[in-house]
Amino acid sequence: MYHVPPLDRLIEQLERLPGIGHKSACRLAFHLLNTGEKNAGDFIDAIRDARERIRECEICCNLTDQPLCPVCRNESRDTAVICVVEDAQDVSAFERTREFQGLYHVLHGAISPMDGIGPDRLRIKQLLHRAADERVREIIMATNPTVEGEATAMYLAKLLKPFGVLTTRLAYGMPAGGDLEYADEVTLRRSLEGRNEM
Repeated sequence: MYHVPPLDRLIEQLERLPGIGHKSACRLAFHLLNTGEKNAGDFIDAIRDARERIRECEICCNLTDQPLCPVCRNESRDTAVICVVEDAQDVSAFERTREFQGLYHVLHGAISPMDGIGPDRLRIKQLLHRAADERVREIIMATNPTVEGEATAMYLAKLLKPFGVLTTRLAYGMPAGGDLEYADEVTLRRSLEGRNEM
């Protein structure tokens, strides 16, 4: 077999990326090696810069490079409505619709005992702190329509009940087993419009 250890290591690291199999990792590795020195340096610098500067928003736990994300900094947003999502990519999906004018809360995952992810690994304490604010009228559960997403939504609904805040769930315009980040704007808009109380 033909092996070049640094190349093997690069391919191995690229295979760890979601959705990248061995063949794609090989194509990416050879592309990176064949790109110019400046382009390769820019790529490395972009990864390093993102790792060093991106952090969680102090309010909603979304990703940002400042203390508050752009949504939480925007004073025209409706602070009475919070949309709870699993990941930062889901915020981007909702923002593409230009329909939702409230705030978000990013859990950074869903409860999944099979994967060793319990409630303590999610940003639930921060959500409960926000729910205690008397200005909050509604919390929309926009977790993915998967077993884990449903379990997380039900768990949060029980925790939020004592706060007296209206807790709703997205309507099923979303296909079961689908991810929000891949949904089109029309599907997400219909899901928002048809949400139901939990």
